[in-house]
Amino acid sequence: MRRGSNLPAVGTYKRTLVLDLIRRAPAGISRIELAARTGLSPQTLSNVARRLVAEGWVREGTPVASGPGKPRTPLQLDPSARCAVGIHLDPAVDTFVVVDLLGEVVAHAERTPRQDGSADDIVADLARAVDDLLAEAGRDRRSVLGVGVAAPGPLDADRGLLFEPPLLPAAWHQLAVGPRLSAATGLTTTLEKDVVAAMVGELWRDASQELQDSIFFYYGAGVGAGLAVDGTPIRGRTGNAGDIAHLVVEPGGPVCGCSQRGCLGVAISPERLLVDAGIVAPGHPIAAPALRGHLRALAARAAAGDERARRAAEHAGASLARAVVQINNLLDADVVVVGGPLWSLLSPTAAPALNRGVADSTETATLGGIRVLDSRLASEAAAVGAACLVLDAAMTARPTDLMIADSPV
Repeated sequence: MRRGSNLPAVGTYKRTLVLDLIRRAPAGISRIELAARTGLSPQTLSNVARRLVAEGWVREGTPVASGPGKPRTPLQLDPSARCAVGIHLDPAVDTFVVVDLLGEVVAHAERTPRQDGSADDIVADLARAVDDLLAEAGRDRRSVLGVGVAAPGPLDADRGLLFEPPLLPAAWHQLAVGPRLSAATGLTTTLEKDVVAAMVGELWRDASQELQDSIFFYYGAGVGAGLAVDGTPIRGRTGNAGDIAHLVVEPGGPVCGCSQRGCLGVAISPERLLVDAGIVAPGHPIAAPALRGHLRALAARAAAGDERARRAAEHAGASLARAVVQINNLLDADVVVVGGPLWSLLSPTAAPALNRGVADSTETATLGGIRVLDSRLASEAAAVGAACLVLDAAMTARPTDLMIADSPV
């Protein structure tokens, strides 16, 4: 059950609404324009603007004369006023970023994922990494809005809980990373599935709004898809939408753990590509943190003209093209973004094969064709997206925020 609103909720909504409009106006927007667009009275708008300026979120620009009367003073977001931390936990690499209020990365770090230690060790390790990056960025903790964590599913975002993420060590299983990292850092922490976070990051930086209906294909130690409809990331009922690993793209291909043959997850798995390229021997176990180094070797060989390496990378692109066409036929999005921590290594060779496969497909059901774009955020997409989830919570006005949940009975 939900009931009406109250004055604090209404006040917060008005403040966030004004802040959101200022954020979306890079050149600034005047109080008169804000009043017209929000429907707020000039007095209310003036009070809200005064508060945002006093709190440092907004600064006043140079007055602009646009006709008779007093010149209008544009209000502009101060990107450095606050920041957010993003963490991406891919089995192949941990990525940490600090972003400003525009989602621009102001500090970045990568590290090899920890393979040993207890849950306590893992959380303490993450907290130290956050402290170190904030120090490197020169950011006062009082300016930090929070921490966003992007991780493989399955997970419970509401409780900040990981269940049994594939390829992560057992210490991660059943780990309440959200609450525990929040306690360790003293910062509000949000947990999100990695592909959803990556889609959020792309949407946050999409000034042209060409990604309002789009698909984000994620390639890391695993594969997944982030989806956006009408500018909203699709999370699904439990927050775990985007698992496409068992989409069959290579009938008769390698056997998957689900007993099917040719599932996308095994067809383009880094391990399969490394064997096909002759980088590692068949049956040779590869620890997830070693995948990036091996794929760099594959990419270097392909660039140098090695035929096996080139064919392996092109195979990944062609198989991904089949998945792109199938999922786009379902959603009719027609815009596809590809990124993730391992895709940037393969992209020089795999991306042309992906584009050819999409363009030449006879299975495409959409009328306008499919545009395939490289991620603006490359390997940082999920980490930036996790940080942007924090920004979004602080700076996006939603009518649902006006509603108050009933007290338990």
